[in-house]
Amino acid sequence: MTAPRNPKRIVALASGLALAAYLPTALAAASAANIATHGAGSAVPACMSCHGAAGEGNAAAGFPRLAGLPAAYIAAQLRAFAQGTRSNSLMSPIAKAMSDAQIIAVANYYAKLPKPVQTYGPMPAAAALGERLAERGDWSTGIPSCFRCHGPGGMGVSPDFPPIVGQPASYIESQIKAWKDGSRHNDPMGLMHTVALRMSDAATQSVAAWLAAEKPGEAARSDKATH
Repeated sequence: MTAPRNPKRIVALASGLALAAYLPTALAAASAANIATHGAGSAVPACMSCHGAAGEGNAAAGFPRLAGLPAAYIAAQLRAFAQGTRSNSLMSPIAKAMSDAQIIAVANYYAKLPKPVQTYGPMPAAAALGERLAERGDWSTGIPSCFRCHGPGGMGVSPDFPPIVGQPASYIESQIKAWKDGSRHNDPMGLMHTVALRMSDAATQSVAAWLAAEKPGEAARSDKATH
């Protein structure tokens, strides 16, 4: 092995290569932050205008939390909006206007944001049925427990089954209805469509209310304690 003829030049070359490797990642992160806070042209408004400044969602409007969701899941949903396997009058045109690079960057941006600290009110009395469905299901009607796919405590199993505990009740309810009427059909093997068809309106409302009001981790501890 021959000794380097110009050590300073080699160091400069190595620094340049490291910078070149870092630069695309840094630019993507900056681009994603800009899309989240300012949008990208007239067709892609700022994500925060609906999903909150910290990606915490908007319970009153039924917009879901994005902060801390798996990047692969967020990217898959944006592509589903763009491809029509998930239909939404607001999100579909936005997703269609985004490049795949923008989708990946935004998904990574929200996945890295800390999960928001939420305040929880008392559990609704009507949520007792929802608790049973979420934790144990109802095998008399062929409804499996939510946690069977979404993991203990509904904390999610990436990439196909997102966290559902703590999402707005109105959002959860609207998604179950979307699975039922087919306006959302990007589920693995049609699982959610099959489950949603077996759920009554009362069951849908109850499980949505319980999942929204349940503190993350509480359900997992309760489930563990009963087994």
